[in-house]
Amino acid sequence: MAPRGPAGLSSLVPWAAAVLLVVGVERAPALPEICVQCPGSVRNLSEVALYCKQTPELMLQARCCLNQKGTILGLDLQNCSLKDPGPDFPQAHTAVIIDLQANPLRDDLANIFRGYTQLQTLILPQDVSCPGGINAWDTVTFYINNQTCQGQKNLCNSTGDQEMCPENGSCVPDGPGLLQCVCADGFHGYKCMRQGSFPLLMFFGILGSTTLSVSILLWGTQRRKAKAW
Repeated sequence: MAPRGPAGLSSLVPWAAAVLLVVGVERAPALPEICVQCPGSVRNLSEVALYCKQTPELMLQARCCLNQKGTILGLDLQNCSLKDPGPDFPQAHTAVIIDLQANPLRDDLANIFRGYTQLQTLILPQDVSCPGGINAWDTVTFYINNQTCQGQKNLCNSTGDQEMCPENGSCVPDGPGLLQCVCADGFHGYKCMRQGSFPLLMFFGILGSTTLSVSILLWGTQRRKAKAW
């Protein structure tokens, strides 16, 4: 009789492979909603596809270029009949390149790109201005059907206004043409003038007692009205 050991071992191989496949699928990050906001996939000759193919670790899925952790580095929503990027657009705040050409977008996009500090290439319809204006980018190039905003500037380095932020605060970029002042460690409040940690316990204590007092007052008032009725 032939030994059964190797045959039994070989029968376990497909089972083990299936288990590993299931585990791999469960661990795969979910595709962000913004990637499937528009039907179809990224075109092979689009700027987003060309950017994604330059790095082997990146992959194209639906309308996004993702790294292995599922972080969006490229987003292609061209020709999607968009009047605005939509509520899921903040999911792409990590993107380096975004293509929005061939969409009927409204012109004012400044606040939509708040927090997009990594963005270096933005392709827009020709009649839509680069967010932050031309001073927020190294290069703005106009073509027949679109324009490209290239190289986001750090306005904290180019403004030249030393008094833009308070003494205990520092300037940090917040997207194209946008910046914000962040208080240094140990400071908070108006113009970062208050020193020490924010008194959370006192704040929520006062807020809670005030809410309770107002609730009791309203309850008593409504009760008297109910009795009078």
